[in-house]
Amino acid sequence: MYTFLASFTVQPEHRSDFVEVALKTGRDSLANEPGSEAFTVVADEADPNRFYLNETYADEAAFQAHAEGAYFKAFFAEASQYAEGPTWLMRGNVLSQPA
Repeated sequence: MYTFLASFTVQPEHRSDFVEVALKTGRDSLANEPGSEAFTVVADEADPNRFYLNETYADEAAFQAHAEGAYFKAFFAEASQYAEGPTWLMRGNVLSQPA
């Protein structure tokens, strides 16, 4: 699995706009993009203007397909008007151990 954590800093008057578009992107991606496995929107407890997206894909190719797709493009078309980011905090492949 390929996963990442990215942060965005949002203009205070657009916090609810960011949450709405991020949640919509997650719903649409999970429902319609093969290989999309998890899409979590997290509000920073110390900074109300900072949000994190934690996403997981079957592999890096599935993430690249997402990044080239309509939902990703629509998210950035809107969010870039009032949010700075992404700041990539972590990207990589999940390592698992035998049970």
